[in-house]
Amino acid sequence: MGNREKLLEAARQCLFEKGYERTTVRDLSSTAGVSMAAIGYHFGSKEALLNQALFEALDSGDHAFGPSAGDAGLGALWRRLIEAFSANQTFWIANLETVLRAQRDPELREQVAAGLRQGRSGMAREVTGIAEAELPEATVRALGSVQLALVSGLMMQHLTDPGSAPTADEVLAGLRALATYLPEEA
Repeated sequence: MGNREKLLEAARQCLFEKGYERTTVRDLSSTAGVSMAAIGYHFGSKEALLNQALFEALDSGDHAFGPSAGDAGLGALWRRLIEAFSANQTFWIANLETVLRAQRDPELREQVAAGLRQGRSGMAREVTGIAEAELPEATVRALGSVQLALVSGLMMQHLTDPGSAPTADEVLAGLRALATYLPEEA
């Protein structure tokens, strides 16, 4: 493993253990076992390294969400997400911090927006079981966007008030209840 890969792995570890704001250049270099200068050489800045590690962790899914254990269906997906929010609070707070920082950084904002577009597609795949490349754009925009919105809201509830945040079964019951109130036309 080269220094670049060591730094990315160290950044992922630090995001889960310390979060974004509390991770220092020294933390990253000592965890990776490389010089502090290697961060600038390979990534330009601590922030660029942490951002890339965060996006890669979100993209891989398993690191952030935990393995699926072969469970299928929306109930399994929501249980897995809720467990991940509880088990990896520091990581999910780092995710929210990145969204806030992106509002002041146009380049980071585009990276976050690209991640959201990919997230919509991944959420639509999780629900339908259809490969992302085969999903119609309308399905990604409608189903994927709603799922992603639910994930964001549920994450904030579980990070802020885990004792009263909904369970996976309550989320499913709520979705069923909402469906009964949908008008025929928008």
